[in-house]
Amino acid sequence: MEQGKPRYWFPVKRYGWGWGLPVRWQGWVVLLLYFALIGIGIGYFRPRDDVAGFFGVLALASVMLIAVTAWKGEKPLAWRWGKKSTTRTP
Repeated sequence: MEQGKPRYWFPVKRYGWGWGLPVRWQGWVVLLLYFALIGIGIGYFRPRDDVAGFFGVLALASVMLIAVTAWKGEKPLAWRWGKKSTTRTP
């Protein structure tokens, strides 16, 4: 592994607060598992028939995704406004 390469799975977003798309394969696996859990929830709890069950699965999967990104992602310390420009505009 390269020395200067970051070890986090999810970088902070350039604009706003939170995380962007994964930068390592582990992050992509986590994201795939998230979508797989939602797919299983759709198959098991049909949204038309069992709305509460589907939203329960959706909420649980989302909380687990946020927990993993907070644990393995870069720490978003403040709201980000993008890269600061070095040139001045009138």
